[in-house]
Amino acid sequence: MASYADEMKKFFEANSRTRDVQAHTAKVHSVAWSCDGRRLASGSFDKTVCIYMLDKDRLTKDYTVFRGHGASVDQLCWNPRNPDQLATASGDKTVRIWDARTNKAAATVNTKGENINICWSPDGSTIAVGNKDDLVTFIDVKTHRSKAEEQFKFEVNEISWDNEGDLFFLTSGHGSIHIFSYPELKTLHVLNAHPANCICIEFDPTGHYFAIGSADALVSLWSLPELVCMRAFSRLEWPVRTLSFSNDGKMLASASEDLVIDIAEVETGEKLHQITCDSPTFTVAWHPKRHLLAYACDDRRDRDAGIVRVFGFPSDT
Repeated sequence: MASYADEMKKFFEANSRTRDVQAHTAKVHSVAWSCDGRRLASGSFDKTVCIYMLDKDRLTKDYTVFRGHGASVDQLCWNPRNPDQLATASGDKTVRIWDARTNKAAATVNTKGENINICWSPDGSTIAVGNKDDLVTFIDVKTHRSKAEEQFKFEVNEISWDNEGDLFFLTSGHGSIHIFSYPELKTLHVLNAHPANCICIEFDPTGHYFAIGSADALVSLWSLPELVCMRAFSRLEWPVRTLSFSNDGKMLASASEDLVIDIAEVETGEKLHQITCDSPTFTVAWHPKRHLLAYACDDRRDRDAGIVRVFGFPSDT
């Protein structure tokens, strides 16, 4: 009987085509799939948000552009309960909530600083946004008003709820992971995860693990709820900027300024595949139902400016 690793290596041999869409005029900062997998969104330095439709083995060239932000769109996320609702964080000191059916902003929420990271609670009721001054604001999705804010005295890099929504995690510039109860925001644990800056955090869909990407070029895999480090992935040589678990929780994609995206088997750390890139990669996102990986590279070469790519389509199409 073939192992999962063997099966996936064969799968990627047969499904190695990448589809490109050039929708933006500048670097793409963030890509994310809607919870039903029908739409892919990207946010860019060019201040716009683009939505693409996935049709079987094709990413449509007919994309929708959302305009309205006055500065770079640094991160975006979909409502995990509503495939039509998208939230974006921008340096223009606003969070916008968009309706993908009407192609309009359903709400603009003014915030206190230049926003750099955003996440949606698992129940869809709350959006958390962090700014450059390490202030995290919690926004009620129904009223579009701030219901809490927390000022931190350390560098906050990325924020996320766990899958249950009762824990809130921060990655810090000190190499630590801060875990709070939610909604009380009481400190429960501080994990000294890496000797260098912890940049990104991602939870696997099954709820067993979370992964941390660090400036030491390592990815660490942690068990929940034990909070024990299970293993480290060490094939990259530059600070790990972005992570994504596959829909079955068995694969982990990680990327950096290395000119490859590493796809590893979670349980063994074995390399299943690598995607070669021309430029550093700062955002990756697995499809919620299929083995398709969306990503975007830096625009150090003019021909890479504003391109969103999806890997995993059949090689012979």
